[in-house]
Formats: sequence, structure tokens, C-alpha cells
Amino acid sequence: MRTTRPASIPASMFRAVRHAVGLSLVSLILAACGGGGGGGGGGIGFLPTTPPASGGSNPPATNPPADDPPDNPPPPPVQPAVSCADLNGKSLPASLISLPTQGATVTSATPVAAGDAGNTLGDYCRVRGTIQPVDPSSQSINFAVNLPEKWNQKTIHFGGGGFDGVLIDGTEVIRFGPAGKPAPLALGYATYGDDSGHQSGSITDGKFAANDEQLANYGGNSLKKTRDVAQALVLARYGVAPKHAYFLGTSTGGRDALSYIQRWPLDYDGVIANEPALNYTGTRLSNVAVGRALYYNNGTDGWMDLSETLMVQKAAMQACDKLDGAADSIVSNVESCRQLNTQLLASLRCPGGTKTAKTCLSDAQIATVKAIESPLDFTTYSLANGVKRAGGYNLLEGALVAGPFTTRDLGTRNVPANPATSADANMYVTGDQWVKFFVTRDANFNTLTFDPLNPGSYAARVTEVSNITDATNPNLAPFFARGGRLIMLHGLADEVISPNSTIDYYKQLIATLGQASVDRNVRFYTVPGMGHGTGSFIPNWDSLAALKGWVEGGLAPATGVAVDAVAGTYGRTRPLCLFPAWPKYRGSGSLDAAVNYSCVTEVGNPLVCPNLPASVTSYKGGNSFGEELRVQIDPATMAYTVTIDASLQRAAGTVRTGTLVSEGNCSYGSGESGAVFSFGAGGVLSGGVNAPSGGGFAPLLAFQNTFQNAATPTVFNPVANIFNAVGVQQGTGGTAAQALAVRLRNAGTFQYCRDPANGFMIYDATCTQTEKGYITYNGTRGAFDLFTTSPTGSAVTTGGTLTGSMVIGLVSGTAVPMHLVRESAANAGMRLFGLQQSLVSGTADGSYALLSVKGENHDATVAGSGLNLGGAAAGLSYDTPVLGVAQADAGRAGNFIFNSGVLAFVSTDAAKAALELGVRH
Repeated sequence: MRTTRPASIPASMFRAVRHAVGLSLVSLILAACGGGGGGGGGGIGFLPTTPPASGGSNPPATNPPADDPPDNPPPPPVQPAVSCADLNGKSLPASLISLPTQGATVTSATPVAAGDAGNTLGDYCRVRGTIQPVDPSSQSINFAVNLPEKWNQKTIHFGGGGFDGVLIDGTEVIRFGPAGKPAPLALGYATYGDDSGHQSGSITDGKFAANDEQLANYGGNSLKKTRDVAQALVLARYGVAPKHAYFLGTSTGGRDALSYIQRWPLDYDGVIANEPALNYTGTRLSNVAVGRALYYNNGTDGWMDLSETLMVQKAAMQACDKLDGAADSIVSNVESCRQLNTQLLASLRCPGGTKTAKTCLSDAQIATVKAIESPLDFTTYSLANGVKRAGGYNLLEGALVAGPFTTRDLGTRNVPANPATSADANMYVTGDQWVKFFVTRDANFNTLTFDPLNPGSYAARVTEVSNITDATNPNLAPFFARGGRLIMLHGLADEVISPNSTIDYYKQLIATLGQASVDRNVRFYTVPGMGHGTGSFIPNWDSLAALKGWVEGGLAPATGVAVDAVAGTYGRTRPLCLFPAWPKYRGSGSLDAAVNYSCVTEVGNPLVCPNLPASVTSYKGGNSFGEELRVQIDPATMAYTVTIDASLQRAAGTVRTGTLVSEGNCSYGSGESGAVFSFGAGGVLSGGVNAPSGGGFAPLLAFQNTFQNAATPTVFNPVANIFNAVGVQQGTGGTAAQALAVRLRNAGTFQYCRDPANGFMIYDATCTQTEKGYITYNGTRGAFDLFTTSPTGSAVTTGGTLTGSMVIGLVSGTAVPMHLVRESAANAGMRLFGLQQSLVSGTADGSYALLSVKGENHDATVAGSGLNLGGAAAGLSYDTPVLGVAQADAGRAGNFIFNSGVLAFVSTDAAKAALELGVRH
């Protein structure tokens, strides 16, 4: 093979080393690399073709001319200058590595062909080797470098995970990347990684940290050493320096990415730090605090089993899921949810704080929940970079530490092993290893006796370890000055690494460098529902393309679109919002489409409902048993009173009282057998009152303002129209759904028409299945008495039989008539009206709090052609079977009508509730 000088290496240097006796081309190039001073703090000189800015190895990214976008078309790939086999067995002297070592050795260099069985990465050279330690008792660093046959002149360094000990070989796909996108190696990137300088079969094994050099390597030194070796091999293989170098890392690898640019800011052009364990020491101290709450502070009384943990998670989800406007098992409005903590814990507490059942928590268990949820504030000492805080986990804001969305839980026993094992709380396992081997270096130490807030004689050691392992230095000015760009992403439901610590670091960046600098150089995305690679929402998006476009094209990422990778909800999308924004449902359209969400920064108090009255207010309405009633609300105390005004089942004047407890989103728990009261816009209230017999509650609907026709002569023109009606018959004759057409005339007469097959029909004055009558105002009760007359006679306003009443609610001025049927014990019920005119898809979109005649509370969402009612999804056909009615398919068979924010649904499935009604949030 002819020895040709690479263009990037000066001729004088090349000639000098070329004459070295007995050296192969590989050795010549490696020799040419030696002794350089680039890379920040010493290391390999890249010998770039253009002078580096600020002493760095690569020039800063600049915006290309508009007519010459980068890589469009991309430059031709670089071909190798030497064969893969020429690298095998070669040694790199310690002088090529900027941190102390005994040099490096390539233990294998194997050509891998694109056609080899199982290979999807194209043609490349698979290089593996070791970096020898200075301390003979320390293990070597195992490294992996992959050199594609067609190189795009870019490199990617992959960070590690957990306690490392496992080789990161650089053949992986982009973490949280788009489905189907090839691994970077297959795209032409030279890639590399290492095992952080020790070998272990478990990433939760901390024994390595008992050795100083191994601990320092884990803290970041192995990254620099591996990078120097990898860059030398890249230059040896291709004879030219990389144009761009990137670092991608997740968890510990996210910490790796940040640690690297904090310590060696000139080596990389851009980094991605996913869910970074940046406050590493704070995380481990928090792990210990959780373990003490579970097993030590109150004996074993603080431990929670799976059912109790799931109970906490379910309560948090019920309280906060809808704060973003969408019932989707994702808590997006985390900070508003956090304001419900006190109320939520009070609802979970056993009477007197003493454990009485699995359905409540003792005070010791509440203390455990608080230990998981709350940050640790250090008052007696500091961590590296003056850090005085470790973020808590968002257990009460949607994080899942048990159940199907995570493999990490609180263990299966209330007394942990020493050392802790997988049968113990996942958080405590890592904290226990950290105390034993990072701090005390005593494998038999009882970690439960270690106080994270006051470590006593170990305080100085904790700070020392923090300086070695943490990545909390906020001064990224040197990295930014040479054009460096940073993308951070963290799930708000992370159960392993607190997103709140990452938020603290981001705020510290702003405090140190200023908002303008951070806006220019950092993109920080927080993802609701995302755990530590787990959770109810796992985002897929092309972070590498975003970083590449920013670094190489000057196109800064903004709001992206993340595709959910969770199996049961695969393919739904959400906007990827820049902190502190979060995705809020716009109120219409599919819940699964990002276009129907806005990134907002509003927080507010979720306990405050804008639809509450300003002072003590009465609402007039009725319930599903045909009872006419009044509801009085005192917004100062949230006391309520339900007074029965007319009923066949109980005496007029019967009163129910209680206090409403906020559940957020204008919904309130009550003492009416669990009925939830919800306040809608325009002065409408849905709720429930204890049923007159049989237990449970009867759904009710009531209005602040009603149509009151006390004039002489009576005039009904403002409310007269043709309507659809849905309702329920709920008496001794059983429970049955009703669907009808009805006309309310100017004179106050009415006529129902019913199709024999499905009830609904276009109103026809000559219909045969009919009911007729009239209404007249009763000023004493503030409602209309309803009289039925002969179905075969003409419309009259005298005589007839009193069979119930009608309340005509006015919601923002629009009439919402409600017929309360009190014909007999066998025929009592409710009918709600909605106009018989076209119901356009989108008009009824939104989230609803519904109550069923079976005494159940249900959430419902209407989004275009989709309905989700109580977790059952169905498709909708509008104006079917008649104008103004939406028909749901077999997914939740039935029909609904909509009127001014009030939705009433009747089921055509006999096994389901006959009627459900409620208001839009």
C-alpha cells in the first residue's frame, strides 16, 4: 500500500514521521496525532484543516448561505485510508491520552460486512480494546469503536447507564428516537463507548467504587480517556479529523454528557442529555431517605405493599388527570397538581392515622409518601457546586413506582436484606450500594442508620464523592462560546431520576448565564407521563436530527411532536413542550393528536373553579326520579343544601346537607353516596342526591337562572322550539331509557312524538305515538306545573292531569328545558331537551363529568367523531338518526344530545346505564 499524506496533516510533520524506521502507516498517523494540545486541558491534536475557535478541536457552527444548506446534498463519504486489519493489535501510548493511564491496546479490529447475518449497520470496522489503569488494582477500561466504510466525518460518543460496568458498544439506535430510524452507525457516524472502567453483570452493583481510580473513571474520567483513544483511531483509519462530534446519553449517560461539557467544553459540538442523573449524589441521598422512611424511621410501619402503592397512584391520577383538560391517564399540569398534595394525603389517611384497612394509609405510610414526594434540603453541608437540594419524585403528580408501566417498585417485604436486593425497594437498592461503596467503603454497613440530612463524620466524604460524580456546574459558557448546543429531555413522571433536580439545574443555568444565553444554546423539554424509560407516555422523536440541524444548519429546535411508544396507546402524539410549558388540550378534536394541544405555561390554583358563584346561590332543577329540587351552594365554605320541592317518593321539604371537597377541574366530592358535583359555564350544575330508596344517588341537573313566565298573558316565545328529548323512566316499573321528539309551543302547550322502533323521529304534528299537555308557572316553587291532556284532542291550556313539572334552565341565555315526570310510582323520571337542528361535529367537543342512573361517576370526552365514556371508546355519527342527535357505535352503543354545555347520553345496551348526564368542564 502506498503511503499518502492525508490532506489534514502538515507535510513537514508527515515527512518526519514517515521516515521512522519500521512503522506502518497506522503508526505513522498515530505518531502524527501525538503530543497535541486540543480538546480542552490537553489531549490529541486533531490537526484540523481550519484553525479551531477558542482553542477547540472543531470550528464553531455557522449559518450557511441560504443557497447552500449543509449536507444538501451531503458531501461524499470519506473512504478509509487503512484497512480494518491494520488496526488490530496496535498500542496507543499514554501520551496520546490526556488523563493518566498506562496506554491503550486494540484487542481486536474485525471487518463486518453489510451482508453478514444479522447485521443492519452496513460495512464497518468493529474495534474493541482496553485502556490500562495507573493503579494495578484497578480494572481496565473496555472501549468500543465502530468505523464505517463510508464515513460522514462525524462521531457520536454514547454515554452509559446505572452503575455502568457493561460495555456501551456504540451500535445502538437513538434513545427515544423515531421508530424505524437506523442506528447512527448505519447512517455513517463513527461511534464509540466504554464500560466506565469496571466490569459487572449488574448496573446496580456499586462494589467498583471502593477503588479510587475506578470511582474517578465512573465520575467521568473514562469518558475523556475513551474519547481521546477513539479520536486517535478515527484519524488513523481515515486520515482526516471529524467535522462534527456529538455526545448522546440517557440517565447516567445524560449525566455523562453534561459532565463532559462541564469539564472538557471544547471536545463536542452538541450533546443530548436524556433524563440525566446530574445531581448524582443528591439522587443517592434521596434513595437512602426513602429507604429510611420505608424501613427505619417508624420501624416497618412505613412500608407500603403493591396494593397500597397503587391506591396512592390511582388517587393522584383521579385528582390530577383532568387538570390539562384531557382524561388520558397523563398528568400534564404537574405544578397545579402539586397544590393538591395536602388534600390528597388527607383523603388517603386512615381515621386517627392508625392503620385500619388496606384502603387507607397510616401516618407512617403517609410519611413514606412524603419522603418519596418531597425534595431533600441540605442545611448542614453542601454538595458539589454549592448544591443544597435534591429533587423529590412526582408520586402525587402522576409518577408510577408500581404497576404495569414500570418494573421498579417498593419491593415485596417490609424488612430489607443487607445488602438490599431486588426484593426490596428499587430506590433503596441503589442508595444502599452507594453508601456502602462510594461513601463508607464498608460492605457490611447498615445503610438505614445513615442520615442523608446529617451524615455526621461522613459529611466531608459525601461532598468529596459529589465533586467526583456530579454534573451540576452551571457555567457552560466555555461550551457555548465555541458554538456548543445542548438538548435536555426529562419525563415528569420519572421514578428513578428526579426531574425536579434537572429543573433546578436548568434554573441555575439561567441564573448563572442569563436567559438570553440559555435560550440561544439550550433546549429543555419536559414530558408528562414519561417515567425512566417507562410510564404511560414514552416519546419517540428525532433528537439527533434536531441537534444536527441546530449545530450544522443553525436551525434551533422549537416545539416538536412526540409519538407515544407505549404498546396500548402506540401512535398517539403530543407536542414536545419547552420547559416550563406543558401540553393542554384545546377542548376539541382527538385526544390522541398533538395538533389539538397547546403548549401553555399557566399554572394557577386547581382548587379555584371559575364557574363557582361569587356568593351564596340557589340552583333550580331536578333528578332522575322526577323529583323537583333546589341546590344551595355557599362558595365560602363549599357547604351545600339539597331541598326536595316536589316528589312522589318522599316528602316535600326533605333536606340533604354536606360539604363539597375539590377534586380539581370544577369537580367536587360530596356526601351523596359518592356523587361528584360539577360546575359548568353559564350557571349550570350537575351532581347527585341520595336516592329516595334503594341506596346510591340519583343524578341531578340544576340551573342558576331559569325561565320564569309569570306574566299575563303568558308568553313562551323565547323558549318555544322543536327539540329532541332523552330521558329515563325510573320507578317501580323498572328503569328504561327514553328517546323522543318534542315541540314546545308559544302558548305553553307541548307534544311528544315517538318512533316505535328507536324513539327518535322528525317531529310531526300528526304522529301517532304521542303525548300532549301544557305547562303553567308555579311561582311558589319557581317551576312550571305540567299537565297532560288527551293525546287525541287538540292543544289546550286548561284541564288535564298534573303529572310532573318542567324546569327551563337558561344557560348563558339559552333555554335547556327539563321535564320531571311524576305520573305514578311506576312512571317517574327525567327528560332533557336539545334542539332538533343539525349538530355539527366539533360543537360538543370537550371533557365532561357525567353521572349515571346507576349511581356512578364517569368521565367522558367528545372529540370530533370519537367518544370515550367511562373508558369505553366509540365512534360517532352526527345527525343520526335525526338532526341534533349523535349516535355512538358498538364501542358504547347509544345516542347523545347536547345543549349549551350539557350532555345527556342514553344507552341502547340494556346492560349499561339507561341515562348519563352532566356538564362540560
